[in-house]
Amino acid sequence: MEVGKRIRKLRLQQKLTLQDIADTCGFTRSLLSKIENGKIAPSLGTLSKIAEALGVKSASLIEEGTYKSAIFTPKHAIEDSNMFRTDTAYAIFTFAAEHIQKKMQPFLIAAKKGEVQMHNVSHTGEEFIYVLSGDIKFRVGSLTYLLSDGDSLYFDACEQHEVMPLSEEVRYLNIFTE
Repeated sequence: MEVGKRIRKLRLQQKLTLQDIADTCGFTRSLLSKIENGKIAPSLGTLSKIAEALGVKSASLIEEGTYKSAIFTPKHAIEDSNMFRTDTAYAIFTFAAEHIQKKMQPFLIAAKKGEVQMHNVSHTGEEFIYVLSGDIKFRVGSLTYLLSDGDSLYFDACEQHEVMPLSEEVRYLNIFTE
């Protein structure tokens, strides 16, 4: 099932209107409608706000699954073809999507220089970034960090933040709590 369809299903199950969710998230009703109809692929920050309004984890909006107490992800499962693509040009792989009640959201993010659209994001929780390959510029609040292979950053996700790839492609582990 697609992201927009999952959002609509959860919203209708909770007897909420588009306007209810839009108001809670600070979005327009039109934006939420476009997301539900698959016309826009939302960023992680947008998904996080929608998930919070619906009382679910962001990963449950990206991939549907049943509860498992341990989830193994073999290396070959992490391929570009299995990644969710956002309108802001990020490719996202959701780890352990089947674990519905997890307290953290682990993602593999891939982004290419010149394709990513700059945008500020903020959401509840905390966030951890670990760069696997490439170089990125990461801004949190008024501070800017240059991160390369093996560098990490932990921050309060309520702070406005944005990322910009500096190398042709960057891959990083992004873990956040909601």
